[in-house]
Amino acid sequence: MPSSTHADREDLILEMVDITKTFPGVIALEDVRLQVRRGEIHAICGENGAGKSTLMKILSGVYPHGSYDGTIRLNGSEVEFRGTKDSEEAGVVIIHQELALVPRLTLAENIFLGNERSKRGIIDWHATRAEAAKLLTDVGLSESPDTFPVDIGVGKQQLVEIAKALSKKVDLLILDEPTAALNEEDSEHLLDLLRLFRSQGITCIYISHKLSEVAAISDRVTVLRDGRTIETLDLHGPEPVTEDRIIHGMVGRSLEQLFPDREKHEPGTEALRIEHWTVHHPIDTSRKVVDDASLTVRHGEIVGLAGLMGAGRTELAMSVFGRSWGTGISGKVFRDGEQVNLRTVRDAIDQGLAYTTEDRKSLGLNLIQTIRENVSAAALGKVSNAFGIVRAGAEEQVAERYRKDFRIKAPSVESVVGKLSGGNQQKVVLSKWVNTEPEILILDEPTRGIDVGAKYEIYTIINSLADAGKAVLVISSELPELLGICDRIYAMSQGRITGEVSREDATQEELMRYMTKERVVVGGPAKGDL
Repeated sequence: MPSSTHADREDLILEMVDITKTFPGVIALEDVRLQVRRGEIHAICGENGAGKSTLMKILSGVYPHGSYDGTIRLNGSEVEFRGTKDSEEAGVVIIHQELALVPRLTLAENIFLGNERSKRGIIDWHATRAEAAKLLTDVGLSESPDTFPVDIGVGKQQLVEIAKALSKKVDLLILDEPTAALNEEDSEHLLDLLRLFRSQGITCIYISHKLSEVAAISDRVTVLRDGRTIETLDLHGPEPVTEDRIIHGMVGRSLEQLFPDREKHEPGTEALRIEHWTVHHPIDTSRKVVDDASLTVRHGEIVGLAGLMGAGRTELAMSVFGRSWGTGISGKVFRDGEQVNLRTVRDAIDQGLAYTTEDRKSLGLNLIQTIRENVSAAALGKVSNAFGIVRAGAEEQVAERYRKDFRIKAPSVESVVGKLSGGNQQKVVLSKWVNTEPEILILDEPTRGIDVGAKYEIYTIINSLADAGKAVLVISSELPELLGICDRIYAMSQGRITGEVSREDATQEELMRYMTKERVVVGGPAKGDL
């Protein structure tokens, strides 16, 4: 990266120079350089494990001065943050990918947690609620300050996190994958909010794997690879910056296409049929979350399920998979034409179903266990003796096969899963369920929060499963992903199946139209308006 002139430096709010960070046996960052101009939105892109979050933890004081080498300058002056309190007092605030709201504190209490409004050591609740109400309005929320986070969606929770950052008089706002769990509408609202902040002079560092968002929102982008700075690109410069150019910097090669080729084929017989499936909310039992939904998936076919947040996609999947969510469930499930009663998760597994959850860290993996232990977890009978005792050698052999076949980047199967990148964690989740030898796989957000290179490898695995005759149902919030890998796509809205589109007829606009409809559609692939 070329050095700045004196004039350039006056325009910089942040310089990070020769930042190096090591962990035992691993160099996470090596001589990384980052320059951020005042009032810009500066994106940082890179594969999982490239060092993006580590760099931001150094900047925000999570990794204190003395635990890394290099220099940080803020507004031209060298700073040495020894904790997040130091960085926040300097106007640097980070919003992590994992939301940190306390579920049973009100929005007002969350916004000022650790930054309380008080008089003579006593919390001023009137000022707390009044200031919180203004901050909520500033980020586009109409909720009362007395609302609890558990009563609002993830998209609104993300905005509360931003309101919390604004309460600290932020000058440099860092957002780490802020739209990873958001639907398209909530994501666009957040991007509009960042544009507003930019117009108000707030500088933002934006970390995202969604390159379309990076292109839409950013002024410049710095690309990291393997803990090093590769380049900084000006999106408003004379030379156009394409997604492929960014990808080339991230992975060291061009991805000629984002999705692997798949030969045109004729799917086999029907593997899964769901008829008139209805599910009620487990707490508000009067509310239908899934309403009379019907769909089919054939052997060798990849079928997508699209919908906005709250459409009922995950609830449909979890309720079918052994009734692991919901109450008052009715409808029928057919496996290879025979009706089956999937009363428990064990019933579902025994009938050849597998379900990879959208939340791999909380529900899909045991993060403190090894790859070996996670891969075998759903099929312990395959590696146990007659007395139910796990045979360590057999368990290791199975895990090692998947480590190689799925190209899980880890020194050995004894590596702890919590220390792997998101893409490799997702491969472990897939390994765990493929090891049960299912015929039907339900994949819920299989590439959420992972980079384009890892996504390509996940898509390749999904294709290989379908080529082997498996029936695959993919739930995704990314419409380009569904269009890129699926043979057919169903759309859901407010718990109902509102449309079915073949691969040849599907477009993002058409899917979005069905995703906002309310009328149930029954029948074959949609042609025209439903």
